[in-house]
Amino acid sequence: MPLLFTIRIALASTAAIALPALFLAALSWRAGARVRAVLDSLGTLPLVLPPTAVGFVLLELLSRRGPLGFLDVLFTPTAVVIACAVMSFPLMFTAFRVALDTSDRRLFDVARTLGASRAGAFARVTLPLAWRGLLSGLILAFCRAVGEFGATILIAGNIPGRTQTIALAIYDHVQSGRDAEALTLVVYVAVLAFVAILATELLTRRMRT
Repeated sequence: MPLLFTIRIALASTAAIALPALFLAALSWRAGARVRAVLDSLGTLPLVLPPTAVGFVLLELLSRRGPLGFLDVLFTPTAVVIACAVMSFPLMFTAFRVALDTSDRRLFDVARTLGASRAGAFARVTLPLAWRGLLSGLILAFCRAVGEFGATILIAGNIPGRTQTIALAIYDHVQSGRDAEALTLVVYVAVLAFVAILATELLTRRMRT
């Protein structure tokens, strides 16, 4: 069923980008204004580009014999994970960066003066303070991966039982006139998205109090 496949893909893509997004957010958190502007722009770039443009770039990278071309993953479930990961990265990165910004940086500095390493102070002081925002970023990235369409169809196609996500299945059903089946999938996605967004909103409110 496309829904179960999509959930597995979304979980895999979210897990794949968690550490890179946290690393980039941490660099931005500690960087100066100019460097931070560059890092933030890089981290959010896929968010402002058309998904088909991102998909075309991925298609070019994955189809050439080079650093990525050897993977030979086009039109496979792995390609779906890659597309979802790239498209959901900006939301996770932005949420992570905001979560770190809302943590008390002075406590990080105090831990450093007490002898903790940068990594130790970050892991033991900053991350526990920012955990709600970090969890919110994971949920947002998961939701974005569930709804990914443009980049996925370019590098993974729309192969039922192999690369067809729920977004692609909805498109396929509408194109073939099966509106009732498409509506059922829309309801599934809407319920899943509502629960995830509600959880994110509750976490955000807890961060503000």
